[in-house]
Amino acid sequence: MRASEITKSLTALVKQKVPTFLWGAPGIGKSSIVKAIAQEKGVGFIDLRLALMDPTDLKGIPFYDKESHSALWAPPAFLPREGEGILFLDELNAAAPAVQSSAYQLILDRAIGEYTLPDGWAIVAAGNREGDRGVTYRMPAPLANRFVHFELDVNVDDWRKWAYENAVASEIIAYISYKNEHLFTFDTTSKEKSFATPRSWEYVHNILEASVEKELLLDVISGAVGREVAVSFLSFVKVMSRLPDIESIVAGELREYPETVDVLYALSSGIVSRYLQNPSDEALENILAYTLELQSEFAVLIVQDLQRNGVKMEQSQNFKKWVEKFAYLLQ
Repeated sequence: MRASEITKSLTALVKQKVPTFLWGAPGIGKSSIVKAIAQEKGVGFIDLRLALMDPTDLKGIPFYDKESHSALWAPPAFLPREGEGILFLDELNAAAPAVQSSAYQLILDRAIGEYTLPDGWAIVAAGNREGDRGVTYRMPAPLANRFVHFELDVNVDDWRKWAYENAVASEIIAYISYKNEHLFTFDTTSKEKSFATPRSWEYVHNILEASVEKELLLDVISGAVGREVAVSFLSFVKVMSRLPDIESIVAGELREYPETVDVLYALSSGIVSRYLQNPSDEALENILAYTLELQSEFAVLIVQDLQRNGVKMEQSQNFKKWVEKFAYLLQ
């Protein structure tokens, strides 16, 4: 399922407190989706990495109670005591079987030892698939049967929408638009330590922000997404120097139209990023006017990206002209 579809499904199931399990390859944003749902709902979010835990970390430590003359369990402080939220059990199937058994009781009974999960909290778990080169343990059937299971696929359109919303560098968005296959290059048969994923492209954004010395940039980016992808990306970045001036386009002062595909992808992402950073009615009118003479594929790309990011343009005079010209491409 696409990230957008899983987000809608998880949101509904979290509301009903139905335990869910999110499967997917490493680095594709499983934990980010769950955290974003909690933020959108305005509720708490606790991320537990079960692969790093011992069974007693969940169940707590036993102590002697003088009044009852019995042993009780002191629950861990990191489990929620009140309110609403999502308890996220990450890397559940990478945890040792004894830890999975402790989690099983929490998921099944919403309680473990002396601890009871508050009614307002939902449980969501996640893990890598068994063939993803990670350390995993086969999930016991009784535990698996306690979840509704989803498998997250990598989708370029969903990632681009997220990237615009999170102000990812426009050259990265442009490159992935141009080279869709380089968003995710994970190969279970490869021994390479670095490969491209949505998470590692976020690292590339941070690397660009860090102002790494030019002569070191290739090696540093290679460490995030792999050598082949890094070489291709940096070659594409050189295209940015051939772009028409985006500020002049947004100001309605320039009608220069490139023809090469790589430049057009870079220009399209640059225009959308610029508008989302500083939106205005005048800028939107100028952008729409500019797209009227742009190659049709990229005129549609710009408008659809703006609309996916919540830009309303139905009242625009230039959008009416745009629809008349490009409506046949939207059917």
